[in-house]
Amino acid sequence: MGEFCNTVSHICEVTVAESQERVEAAKQRYQEERAKRLRSDGQSQYHELSEFDGLDVDPWVEPGFTREPVVEDDLTAVIVGAGFAGMLIAKGLLEKGVTKFRLVDLAGDFGGTWYWNRYPGCMCDVESLIYLPLLEETGYTPTMRYAPATEIFEHCQRIGRTFDLYPHALFQTEMDTAVWDEDASKWRITTSRGDQLTSKFLITAGGILHKPKLPAIEGIQDFAGRAFHTARWDYSFTGGSPTEPMDQLADKRVGIVGTGATAIQVVPQLAKAAKDVYVFQRTPSPVGVRANEAIEPGWVKAQPPGWQRERILNFTECVTGGKPEKNLVGDGATRLLWEDTQQEASTPEESARLDALDFDVMQGLRDRIDEVVTDPETAEKLKPWYGKHCKRLCYHDEYLQSFNEPNVHLVDTNGKGVQEVSAAGPVVDGVEYPLDLLVYASGFEVTTGLVSRLGFDPVGKGGVKLSERWHDGAHTLHGIHTNSFPNLLVCHFVQAGFGLNFHHYLQELTAHLTWIVATVEAEGIDTIEATVEAEDEWLNLLWSIGKGFGRYAVACTPSFHNSESERTMASARNVAHPGNLMHYVGYLDRWRDEGDFPGLTVTSS
Repeated sequence: MGEFCNTVSHICEVTVAESQERVEAAKQRYQEERAKRLRSDGQSQYHELSEFDGLDVDPWVEPGFTREPVVEDDLTAVIVGAGFAGMLIAKGLLEKGVTKFRLVDLAGDFGGTWYWNRYPGCMCDVESLIYLPLLEETGYTPTMRYAPATEIFEHCQRIGRTFDLYPHALFQTEMDTAVWDEDASKWRITTSRGDQLTSKFLITAGGILHKPKLPAIEGIQDFAGRAFHTARWDYSFTGGSPTEPMDQLADKRVGIVGTGATAIQVVPQLAKAAKDVYVFQRTPSPVGVRANEAIEPGWVKAQPPGWQRERILNFTECVTGGKPEKNLVGDGATRLLWEDTQQEASTPEESARLDALDFDVMQGLRDRIDEVVTDPETAEKLKPWYGKHCKRLCYHDEYLQSFNEPNVHLVDTNGKGVQEVSAAGPVVDGVEYPLDLLVYASGFEVTTGLVSRLGFDPVGKGGVKLSERWHDGAHTLHGIHTNSFPNLLVCHFVQAGFGLNFHHYLQELTAHLTWIVATVEAEGIDTIEATVEAEDEWLNLLWSIGKGFGRYAVACTPSFHNSESERTMASARNVAHPGNLMHYVGYLDRWRDEGDFPGLTVTSS
């Protein structure tokens, strides 16, 4: 087997002859591990936080907030969501002279995911110089290569102040109804605060990581200790803060359910604070080196104009197989994802080569576990057995090391997950683990239906609800426009683009959305709406170019990446444009250049 290379520019290639036997053995192991995790309930294996008393409470605002209802009947747009997507849309509208809009968000401030995620150890896992938008425009230099969550939230507030977005925001407010008024060609919107808004456009920018989910474990409500989701961290129980040690856990037994990107960051912090930490694992994550480091103050201001976009584009090329001449970021992601091993292979030889490269990356990560974790039995249980594109690759310099500490205990469930919780704590293989605190690092809804994540059901032409129109999955043009819902613009990745640096995608898409709104306004257009034919053509295009990616995902262990291996018509329709994000952006560019909004029905007074 060839040596695993940890170079800046590439992963070492190995010959088929050298690696075929080990690759085939790994494939067999992959299938065996996947089979352990298959279950019939798919995404219904999770609960919503709101189903449990006290778990879906915002810990960052003072209770009892009230305000007078807002009544506005001449808005150009209502933007649902005030995370990075909503902020970028709002900034773009203002730059184009569109000033009559509102942002509506349940949170108490800007930030989206970064408003809610303030758990200990939380930070971005994409380099902050490319992850944080508008660094050039604000002149801000992140303190660390991977910025902590508190700093990212502060940057969200900085964007809100810099571009004067606060006057447009309705915080601590949920959407209630959004109904299309065919006579007025407007959206009639009501909110939980009694607001009555009439708007030409309704833009859903709810993000992909804002609605927490809980595993549907038998007896989960019977637990007598303290329990919360990582997105609702209770520092009143743990002590400390996002920037201070948790000083109230020294005599506490703490359990954490989940070993994904969140738990990777939380476990080391719990290990430093708690008497005992029990990590309940269903599927281990691949964990590479993070190598976080400080960024020199003022670095951003010393760069030439356009540096951030160049760096962002370069990163996207590196992690989608584009292989640019220079790797500007040079991190773990660009090295491990340098080869796009989920692409469609044209020959059996090419397929074998891609399999070998994929195996080489994952074997390198498995070998790292043996190097770091001192107990061989624990190390073996921490090894991920699946392809490198199956789950998010994680990077951390303390997670694996935590299992060398005497107070940290791995409870491996052999792929089944925790299936029972008693009043005392989780029960695995008949063994009860008494706990004082149970933390759910179970993530967010990602590939569930859009209506479920939005929390309201838009009503379009003829009284048709979006949930009814999308009963079998998404129907869109470009992931943005949908028939029977005039002037509804969806900002999400379903039937649209995607990217490891999600904020690159948001910057591209929000620029397109604001162009649409400004152009419709400038040309005196009343409504735009996708045709059914355009929707079908777009879906067929996505299916045709995503064959290789689909075949790769089918063999993966269940996760949100493949909708928990839930094979339904809805999951088949809820696809994203595969591969390099800029290929999707190219469709949008060409569409704008064509003029006349091809694929849309356009009406004017």
